[in-house]
Amino acid sequence: MNIFQHTTDHQEEGKMEFDPDTLKKEDRPGKKRDELRGKVLSLKDLVDYQEGTVASRMIVSTKAGSITLFSFDEDEGLSEHTAPYDAVVTILDGECEVWVQGETYQMKEGDTIIFPANIPHALSAVTRFKMSLTMIREKES
Repeated sequence: MNIFQHTTDHQEEGKMEFDPDTLKKEDRPGKKRDELRGKVLSLKDLVDYQEGTVASRMIVSTKAGSITLFSFDEDEGLSEHTAPYDAVVTILDGECEVWVQGETYQMKEGDTIIFPANIPHALSAVTRFKMSLTMIREKES
């Protein structure tokens, strides 16, 4: 399924814009993120699998960038899209297949890939999987 549905850490469901900048400040549950600071964390334990969908939890959100955790149920994925910034994806659990500008890669727990800014990419679950997405916004000159 290529429809990207999500459940945020405040449990609202629906389609998600891929750019976290589209979320209004009041829709960003910062209090739960603040509780994570200064602690040792197991990232894959901070987002649960949910049947038939993609779940997400933003754990860092600043003007400089964001870190978002995702869990994908089997047969879920993100359809081809671009992002205005480089995106670093690390697989935390399970396996997926990614496409970057026509190249296909098999990824598993511990693997990392950098999606270049403005280059088409997509991903799909081979098994249920979890990932961390880190986006660092570049300062405009």
